[in-house]
Amino acid sequence: MKRHVFYISDRTGITAETLGGALLSQFEDDVEFIEKTIPFVDSVEKAEDVRERIDAVAKETNTRPIVFDTIVNPELRAIVRQSSGLIMDFFHTFIGPLEKELGVSSSFRVGKHHAMDDKGDYDHRIEAVNFALNSDDGRSMRYFDDAEVILIGVSRCGKTPTCLYMAMQFGVYAANYPFTADDMDKLRLPSELKRNQHKLFGLTIDPQRLHEIRTQRRRGSQYASLQQCRREVILVEQLFRKENIPFIDTTSKSIEEIATIIMDKCQLERRIF
Repeated sequence: MKRHVFYISDRTGITAETLGGALLSQFEDDVEFIEKTIPFVDSVEKAEDVRERIDAVAKETNTRPIVFDTIVNPELRAIVRQSSGLIMDFFHTFIGPLEKELGVSSSFRVGKHHAMDDKGDYDHRIEAVNFALNSDDGRSMRYFDDAEVILIGVSRCGKTPTCLYMAMQFGVYAANYPFTADDMDKLRLPSELKRNQHKLFGLTIDPQRLHEIRTQRRRGSQYASLQQCRREVILVEQLFRKENIPFIDTTSKSIEEIATIIMDKCQLERRIF
């Protein structure tokens, strides 16, 4: 079964995608969702265009599109609600009860959550991202002393995207170091890691999945062979246990899940909101 989904927002649409995607994930085993994001719906003309697009899909498919809406302006929300879609209006659902509980009216400020009101947060996010890039793959281990966490593991197990996500989302200074095939004969922690062992967190992955990922990059190479992937994973996990380094299996986890688990287990403080 296929269903069309619209994510509608007066800003970037990220919030609608995140909240809507979380709900739809509960049904993805049985339903194929065809998704479309329409950001910056900030005028009557744009809202009317969205309504027409939703109605067109409803007529073409003979099913109601599912619409996740985070438009703040009540007038624009009302226009979208006139469409033939199933409207999941996050602001309409939650603003009313919050106004009642808090005893004050909403300001209906568009993009408030994502606004750059706090320049300090913006600057810290940029600094954290630059730190993650400069220390990626252990390219400059002199940064390790300033890191809040150092992710270690075999190549292609998710270290780099996790570091970048932690920098962007939490403002954390996250570095990473890869163990390569050349390290395997005498696998140990380099002195720079040993000195910062309290910051280390390991990532591991199922060898079969690692083989698939590496094959996409370097098909037919020793680096991508299943035998090599198994050997590296086994040896690195042995090192984690020997050195009492906490680690998690990333095989079936999203980057968001991996980062959140690391934040919790390492008791890292979120720097930006």
